[in-house]
Amino acid sequence: MSLQSVKIFLSEYAPDIEVAELDANLATVTLAAQALGVVDGQIAKTLSMRVGEEVIVLVMRGDARIDNRKFKQQFGTKARMLEASDVERITGHPVGGVCPFGLAQPLRIFCDVSLKAFSEVFPAGGAPNAAIRVAPERMAALVGAQWVDIAQV
Repeated sequence: MSLQSVKIFLSEYAPDIEVAELDANLATVTLAAQALGVVDGQIAKTLSMRVGEEVIVLVMRGDARIDNRKFKQQFGTKARMLEASDVERITGHPVGGVCPFGLAQPLRIFCDVSLKAFSEVFPAGGAPNAAIRVAPERMAALVGAQWVDIAQV
């Protein structure tokens, strides 16, 4: 259903963007970059985070890490990943396929400014073998994301 929810979202809001389904596992940054023939940074990894009682979605370049000081300054709390067992239930996407499109419920979405280093990035497409090619600014606009600066590149 997750892959389908992404396709439905894109058909409604961005019919020119397609979900690429490959015969490869794209569940990690390294695997995705190799399969897509791009650098690790172009993989738009999507993290499900807890901020207090709220769950947020954070999209950042694949070769970046969260800068804990910047995260705490932005969100007022320490960075805490969502438990793997809760990811699909809350986002609607399986681990390895999480993306900001077609979420199961409304969640606040944040994109790190580090993505802007690339003209195109590749978030997952709702399944561990699916990806989307999109400009970072367009991705953020489509999902109503707020830009933040919390990456350590």
